Amino acid sequence: MKKVLTVLCLTITFLTYHFSAFAQISTPPDFLGANRQWVDSVFATLTPDERIAQLIMVAATSDTRRALIDTARSNPAFVAKLIRENKIGGVVFFQGGPVPQARLTNYFQSISKVPLLVAMDAEWGLAMRIDSTVRYPYQITLGAMQGHDDLIYQMGAQLAQQARRLGVHINFAPVADVNNNPNNPVIGFRSFGENKYRVAEKAVAYMKGMQDHGLLTSAKHFPGHGDTGVDSHYDLPVIGKDITQLDSLELYPFRVLINNGLSGMMIAHLSIPALDNTPNLPSTLSKPIVTDLLKFKLGFNGLTYSDAMNMKGVTKYFSNGKADAMGLEAGMDILEFTEDVPMAIAEIKKAIAEGKITQAQIDDRVRKVLAAKAWVGLDRLKPVDMNNLVEDLNPKAAELTNRLMVENALTVLKNDGGLLPLQRLDTLKIAAISLGADKPTKFQEIAGLYTKVDTISIPARPTEAQLAALNAKLNDYNLLLVGVHLNSVSPRLNFGLTEQMNAILNQLTATGKAVVSLFGNPYVLNKVQNPEQAKALVMTYQMTPYTEDLAAQLVFGAIPAKGKLPVTVNERFAYGAGIELPAIGRLKYTIPEELGLDSKIITYKIDSIANYAIAQKATPGCVVQLAKDGKVFFRKAYGTHTYEQEEPTQLSDLFDLASVTKVSASTLALMSLWDQKKFSLDATMKDYLPFFKGSNKADLKWRDVLTHQARLKAWIPFWRDAKNPNGTWKKNTFTTRKSEDFPIEVVQDSLYLHKDYPQKIFKAIRDSPLNPEPGYVYSDFSFYLYPQIVKNQTGMEMEEYLKKHYYSKLGASTLTYNPLRFYDINRIVPTERDTFFRQTVIRGKVHDEGAVMLAGFSGHAGLFGNANDLMKVTQMYLQKGYYGGNQLLSPDVLTEFTRYQYPETGSRRGIGFDKPTFHYTGNAPKYAHPMSYGHTGFTGIMVWMDPAVNLNYVFLSNRVYPTRDNNKISQLNIRTAIMDAVYEQIYKK
Repeated sequence: MKKVLTVLCLTITFLTYHFSAFAQISTPPDFLGANRQWVDSVFATLTPDERIAQLIMVAATSDTRRALIDTARSNPAFVAKLIRENKIGGVVFFQGGPVPQARLTNYFQSISKVPLLVAMDAEWGLAMRIDSTVRYPYQITLGAMQGHDDLIYQMGAQLAQQARRLGVHINFAPVADVNNNPNNPVIGFRSFGENKYRVAEKAVAYMKGMQDHGLLTSAKHFPGHGDTGVDSHYDLPVIGKDITQLDSLELYPFRVLINNGLSGMMIAHLSIPALDNTPNLPSTLSKPIVTDLLKFKLGFNGLTYSDAMNMKGVTKYFSNGKADAMGLEAGMDILEFTEDVPMAIAEIKKAIAEGKITQAQIDDRVRKVLAAKAWVGLDRLKPVDMNNLVEDLNPKAAELTNRLMVENALTVLKNDGGLLPLQRLDTLKIAAISLGADKPTKFQEIAGLYTKVDTISIPARPTEAQLAALNAKLNDYNLLLVGVHLNSVSPRLNFGLTEQMNAILNQLTATGKAVVSLFGNPYVLNKVQNPEQAKALVMTYQMTPYTEDLAAQLVFGAIPAKGKLPVTVNERFAYGAGIELPAIGRLKYTIPEELGLDSKIITYKIDSIANYAIAQKATPGCVVQLAKDGKVFFRKAYGTHTYEQEEPTQLSDLFDLASVTKVSASTLALMSLWDQKKFSLDATMKDYLPFFKGSNKADLKWRDVLTHQARLKAWIPFWRDAKNPNGTWKKNTFTTRKSEDFPIEVVQDSLYLHKDYPQKIFKAIRDSPLNPEPGYVYSDFSFYLYPQIVKNQTGMEMEEYLKKHYYSKLGASTLTYNPLRFYDINRIVPTERDTFFRQTVIRGKVHDEGAVMLAGFSGHAGLFGNANDLMKVTQMYLQKGYYGGNQLLSPDVLTEFTRYQYPETGSRRGIGFDKPTFHYTGNAPKYAHPMSYGHTGFTGIMVWMDPAVNLNYVFLSNRVYPTRDNNKISQLNIRTAIMDAVYEQIYKK
């Protein structure tokens, strides 16, 4: 015994000498001294046994069916008995749901003599333990962020608000371990990384965010669990480092936290001979570590918590009850997860009787615990409010924080030839392969927003048939976007990487055309075969909807790459590795909050308007898409394809764009020609259309024509001119059978137009009279003619020209004429039930009669597409011709075509584009800036762009179903009202 005491004294003397360099006055936690009057009054009511019980927290679960802990000692009835009979001080909640937990909390508080401290292990949010709550990134993900500690503080603040809303007072976080062991089985992804300075900075930000918003914290796992190869849940890890190593690395973040007012510290179950050489003694039970090092030398005077007292790291060598007593003897303030409360109290009383710990020491700790209870408001206890609980626990602000943290963490580790971000989409045939997935993934879904992408899902253990199907397809593509979806973060489970997945990944990277995104623990890089074979490699750190979403956006250049590896995986992938990449001006997909807007208000207002339109039968369905600053913040489909069929409208549906063809096809082509000096606005019609020479339109200037003040007639009903007075078709107009002379299909299998009739249309336009008086008259005539100008000036059909030079480069693959050539009819929304010309429901063919008589190819109508692809064109306009890393149009052309051309005459028109009237008439949103521009389409379409607030709006509908006579969509101002609702939020902000 004398020898043991001598060794212990020498150890204490050595520690005192060695750590004297940083023994300093720490910043005391805020809770100390809270409501002393209440503390004293409560303390006075406690018996000696009840005082001991205040230092004990037991495990509880609100869902025993799926609990991962011993339900015999954590079920509500058992815990309630401990509260009633033993007067324990607190509970730690594990598995369950928010509503059951809140109810149980209220029940437990109602039967407790002293209000209970309620704790949770919520390192990455309440979702670490319970469902239907916010899940934040793992700390290793946050460690990849370069700076942005304000986001970590924000996360801590939000988590504090969520925890307090649920009746929780303590979060056992942050993890302040420096993880420098790739084989660490228990810390790994839970650590901010291997750089002690970054770990300390980020841990302090997290801690302050929580404490500043009323949540007690408990940094862990003191004195440092980062360099272990054993999980203390299953055994007692031994750390063989000397005091100098521990001082310089492991202890550093804990010192910084203490000096910043840390409220709580969790002690790990570790054997550290350099600090206490007692055989098999976990640090939790070591007085030299808990009292002499932590409390005395480091000056910590907050609450000290044990790690769970049921873990093998302590129970392997010390029995229940005895270990609890030794924990208090060592200096612990609160024993967490005590398994046998009556035995623990008995052993602690025995220790007091034997003088191993004094009653005064117990009393001091009880007062500290009561002060903490007062600080979190238990001196004025209110039950958890059950109203709107789940909604309150899932604020949109938390989603934004999640998105921003992931965005700043994503790390590009390899990028051969500057492949990322992907450019030249027109040269790529892409397959998005999700490896380890049984169904389509978020990664594939978001990739498909940027261009045409074929998706392939391969499960973790694929069949031979699935592998054969994959191999058969690989040669069809020149780029493979491979997402590796790993369902485990544990090295014990090989991080979720199965042998089959590894072999397939190796095969895919060996093709030399794979961009690999790893959705999992970065240490999996040690397991991946030949990762250097990948053309590009993106590390996301974990598998969540946010990492999958934003990794796809990074690959396509909608967001930059900023992250760096926070740990060394191996020589190839060392700490700090990461290639920074810029964003290249593609649409980013996010939520309103990123733009300072309120999702709830925006969604409510737009939903109300869209649903009102459907209820009033202004349209069967519609799609609304909005972007600001190049960020798509709202995308939603409403209603159905028709009133009769309940086929829901989808975001991916193709609509007949009607007159919006003018600004997304014809005007785009003319802008391109103007850029190349192949078209002049001040030239005349005869200059580009020789067959107009000698006509009354020969000398009309294109600037006047495009602003609808060249005296052109509004329109001609060409199909009617093909009819005889008796209702039959004139000779060489229409017939019911397709032939060489009648090749133009107007109605499938029933109506065909003569091959020469399009020339009659152009001749009729040329020979039509001019309006007698000058002035604004909206006319389709010139737009019939622009495809000819494009062909004359480029040698290409207008559709071919647009697809080659614009749509394919933008990734706008659905923008097309005659979509039935490429898409199933079910993806195309019907327009009118035509009862006067085509005698059928029009679906997949252009609604406009003149355009269909031109085989669907015209400049005034005929283009189809979905909202997302149409917005790529309009966003390119807003960005002055720049998109996806390419300057597709010069800024000058956008300036010229979108300005008022003749404001002095009162004309509101730009070149091809509509603009707000000088006195509000409803053609544009009420709050639209004079700089704004756009167009509407007869079938119920609208696009509008406002450079003043960088707002981009696409509205698609089929208001002409079942009849064009229904004009409620305009009468009710549906299209403009939606954009005005957004303007109101922008200007209010």
